[in-house]
Amino acid sequence: MVCSWKSFGVLSLFVLAMVAPGFAVRKVHHRYQRPHHARVRKAVWNPLFRGSHEMLVSENVKLDAIQLPRIEDDDQLMILEDNEDLVPLSESRSLKIAANLLPNRRYCRPWTRDFAEDFGDAFYQQFHKPIQINSAVRTAEQQKKLRRYNHNAAPEAGETVSTHLTGVTVDISKRGLTRKEHAWVEQYFLPMRNAGVIDPIEERRQPVFHVVVFEGYTDWADSQQEDPTTTTNAN
Repeated sequence: MVCSWKSFGVLSLFVLAMVAPGFAVRKVHHRYQRPHHARVRKAVWNPLFRGSHEMLVSENVKLDAIQLPRIEDDDQLMILEDNEDLVPLSESRSLKIAANLLPNRRYCRPWTRDFAEDFGDAFYQQFHKPIQINSAVRTAEQQKKLRRYNHNAAPEAGETVSTHLTGVTVDISKRGLTRKEHAWVEQYFLPMRNAGVIDPIEERRQPVFHVVVFEGYTDWADSQQEDPTTTTNAN
């Protein structure tokens, strides 16, 4: 068969396109891109005030030394409240109480109330908003029930028994704090922790600062007021 020059030219171009590097068809390999969310790093939990087993044991040793009883039930709680061994926490412009905290649970030791009021006043002066107390005194019966659904809660007995049972401890809400406010709280607590008058723990599973206040707090706070060269407030 005789091919025309036109047919021959088309055939030649086709062959050239298949063999010449410049005309070769190249496969495009697309690099696998991970979804954006897979590259998000998890936040590192590194609080300034971290709890430990040793801290819980030490706190209870100190509370045993001043013979503070662990409150077993509501009957014992009522006696301590009537005798004013436990005093009420009252709401103010600088101190709020969680709405779900029962009236007979809005009590604590006198020096713990001093701490809560002092902290609330200082925070309000700095940021013009109140702090909130989420929890104060508890009974062993209440703590036992709490542990059924909150496995992070301390036990109701033993060497690491919850300090809430003595009335010295308050849980302060950290929900909604800005970074600036959070940093201020840390710096406010730090000199008190170093002086041994409070043991603060920043909880991870619960949005609170768990603060144990020791009996020497009020005298220490009064001494800071008398000495103009010292301050507990962060600038």
